[in-house]
Amino acid sequence: MPGPESSRVIRTAENAILLPTLSNTPRLTQEQRVDYFDHFLEKRPVGSIGSRVIRIGCNMAADSGTYTFALADGTKVPARYTNTYEFIDGKWLITGHHSSMMPEK
Repeated sequence: MPGPESSRVIRTAENAILLPTLSNTPRLTQEQRVDYFDHFLEKRPVGSIGSRVIRIGCNMAADSGTYTFALADGTKVPARYTNTYEFIDGKWLITGHHSSMMPEK
C-alpha cells in the first residue's frame, strides 16, 4: 500500500515531469515518480517554505519559491522550486515539479 507521499504523487498528470531535488534523473512516469518519493521519504524530510509566489490562471496555476528540507541525518537542503498544475478531468493535477538545490554563493 502506498504511503502518504506516494498518494500525492499519484495526483500527477500522466505526462507530468518531476525534476527532483536529490536526483539528477528526470522522472517521466508515475512509477518513476513514486519510486523517487518512496526513497526520498526514507530520509524523513521536514520542509519549510522560505518564500513563494503563486500565480493562478484559467485552469492552470504555478507555485514558485524557495524551501529548506531538514533530513533525519541532520542535513539541511536549501532548494528552489516550481510546481505547475492544470485542472484536468475535474481535478487539479501536478503537471510539472522542478526542485534544485541552491547554488553555492
